[in-house]
Amino acid sequence: MGPQQRTALLSVVAAAVLVALKLGTGLATGSLGLIAEALHSGTDLVAALLTFFAVRVALRPADLDHPYGHGKAEHLAALGEAAFLVLVSGLIAAQSVARLISGETGDVEATWYALLVIVIVIGIDISRATVSWRAARRYHSAALASNALHFASDLLGSVAVLIGLVLVRAGEPAADAVAALFVAVLVVTAAVRLMRQNINVLMDRSPAGAQEQARAAIEQAEPSVEVRRLRVREAGGRHFIDVVVGVRPDAAMGQAHAVADSIEGAVRRALPESDVVVHTEPQEGAADLRERASGAALTVRGVREVHNVAVSSVGGRRELSLHLKLPPELTLDAAHAVATAVEDAIKAVVPEIADVHTHIEPLARGEADVQDAARGDTRGVEATIREVVAGRTGRPPRDVRLRRDERGLVALVTVVLPSHAGLGDAHAVATEIEHELRRRAPAVVDAVIHTEPA
Repeated sequence: MGPQQRTALLSVVAAAVLVALKLGTGLATGSLGLIAEALHSGTDLVAALLTFFAVRVALRPADLDHPYGHGKAEHLAALGEAAFLVLVSGLIAAQSVARLISGETGDVEATWYALLVIVIVIGIDISRATVSWRAARRYHSAALASNALHFASDLLGSVAVLIGLVLVRAGEPAADAVAALFVAVLVVTAAVRLMRQNINVLMDRSPAGAQEQARAAIEQAEPSVEVRRLRVREAGGRHFIDVVVGVRPDAAMGQAHAVADSIEGAVRRALPESDVVVHTEPQEGAADLRERASGAALTVRGVREVHNVAVSSVGGRRELSLHLKLPPELTLDAAHAVATAVEDAIKAVVPEIADVHTHIEPLARGEADVQDAARGDTRGVEATIREVVAGRTGRPPRDVRLRRDERGLVALVTVVLPSHAGLGDAHAVATEIEHELRRRAPAVVDAVIHTEPA
């Protein structure tokens, strides 16, 4: 027999002795308070028996039908015990009120042995409440804790009965009924509190403070992980904890397993004897969110460039900010409409983002040419080439061809110079045109200037 079972069995013996003492003395003296206390101890006897058998069930190891163990048997026993306490206390309270209303307090004899019995009972109540409370704390047993609570309420009830009998000896016969009513109210209050506690456990309510302790332990052991889900419940004095965490997407299986082991150890140190299950998932980095957001923004008509994309966390919510470059000829209304369309597109593609902040910038002339070329629109680049050549030679180019290779956009330009121009002068003009084109048309990565005589 284990220590928990021995404690429960001791409670059974103590409750049986108290029932015999209180009931025998109450019937002999006619004290309703003592009879109420005998009934109270009778409920404790039933409770102790339930606890004894519940602890035996709760200590069984987990099996196929009960993979989480049998710990909730204690809470079921405590709930049944509390319901029985309420029923009996209601009967005692009704009898006490009837005596007080009718004025028939009965022939109560507050004899010396009745007082002696109460004093002995108080001593027993103190010892068994202390023993049960220490065992409950040591073994984290809900059933033993409920026993300790009942024994403490017995102690208060016994003190009330003692005071009632002393007052009866002093000439106040109604004091016995008042003491019995006090005991009934005391028991109902304790029973309701006990029912609420055990219903919370049976409904898998998260224990107060346990979830915070587990989260703090995880964040201290592995500050780089993302806690995505944390569930804590309690049964039979043990915590059952399910954790889902996000780890680096490039982490190997062995590294993820090491993180899970570290979290399990940290949680068990914070909540001893816990059953901890850790599931790891790849973390979605900020870089991935930025790439998806940039791709969504570039699908909106009118957006020429996206830069300075940043992801931040505000109050547990992810927010994104970015800069948009739009054609300079747009009106403010049109630019605002484009920015709104970008925000909607990002939220649709990246639902993890709670809010999007956009900054609008006009695209410079050279940048516009680059973007036009990147999109296959080379009209602006060709117009710039013709303008540069005409400004330098006084006549338009004979031929302008634009080609693309792995480097980007290449301009093949044929210019006409006077036939009497020297070779050195022709080379200088071609170099000046090339430099001017690079300055005014940055989309052109290379310019091949071919000179011909007029």
